[in-house]
Amino acid sequence: MIVPPLAAYLTIPGFSEIIATTGAGVIGYTYLFGVLWGIGGLTYGLGVRYLGVSLGSSIILGLCMVFGAIIPAIYYDFNAVVGKDTFSTMLASSWGLTVLAGLLICVLGIIVSGKAGIMKEKELQSTGTDPHGSSIATEYKFGLGMLVSIISGVLSACFNFGLEAGQSMANEANALWVAAHPGQGEFLYRNNVVYVVLLWGGLTTNLVWCLILNAKNKTFGDYSNSATPLGSNYIFSALAGTTWFLQFFFYGMGESKLGNGPSSWILHMAFIILVANVWGLLLKEWKGVSKKTTQTIIAGIAIIILSVLLVGYGNSLH
Repeated sequence: MIVPPLAAYLTIPGFSEIIATTGAGVIGYTYLFGVLWGIGGLTYGLGVRYLGVSLGSSIILGLCMVFGAIIPAIYYDFNAVVGKDTFSTMLASSWGLTVLAGLLICVLGIIVSGKAGIMKEKELQSTGTDPHGSSIATEYKFGLGMLVSIISGVLSACFNFGLEAGQSMANEANALWVAAHPGQGEFLYRNNVVYVVLLWGGLTTNLVWCLILNAKNKTFGDYSNSATPLGSNYIFSALAGTTWFLQFFFYGMGESKLGNGPSSWILHMAFIILVANVWGLLLKEWKGVSKKTTQTIIAGIAIIILSVLLVGYGNSLH
């Protein structure tokens, strides 16, 4: 609610005028995709609850990556836009086939990582505690978990759909910057204006759901409960929100150089999965598992790294 408009204000002079002069259809679709993306984020927790962290996260993030990368390209096959790569173009070019090969290899890495996660959960359940000594409580429901995870994965990809829907705003910001800075290339921060609308959609979903839960659980008083460390809670919540937004801030910068095609989204999602798994190893979340399970997660990480290199190479051929 605060950081996206602030980032746009600091980087794009007159960003509010760009939004105000944009057609209602563009604003509406960008906002709608933000709302749907917010639902995807909410259902992520349910997917993890019913399938476990490793399997649930692998399915959700994998679907998000695939749908977010492929669906816009297929859409542009039927609704051509200048400067946008189509799926048929990718199939007919060496760079496109290389990027798609990288996507498939990344999916394979996600599957291997998910397999390692299942192995880990089974082994730790047999001991009754996690690596930190806490007892394990599971609510494993495969059918329901798969349904929720598929919904979450597809809807989470709506973030990239929203970026595509709001590209006219980014293009306007880019045109104004290029006119004022001739010969200096493309505008690095042009996507910040799109984030204002897109993330307001996500805010709407989360705000409504939080208010529903507050009413249901009668917890409105917690926001002013002096018995709790309110100052620390608000400060750390604000820091978490700001840090969370920075992933999109830097993604927008990278996209302005790569172009908002499949490559940008694949690399973004692949690194989220990769870094999460690496942090899991560094924080010893895999402590206490068998050698085979450790080797499996390392293999999954290695495959994802290979996919990142392949996608990067394919993009360099473009």
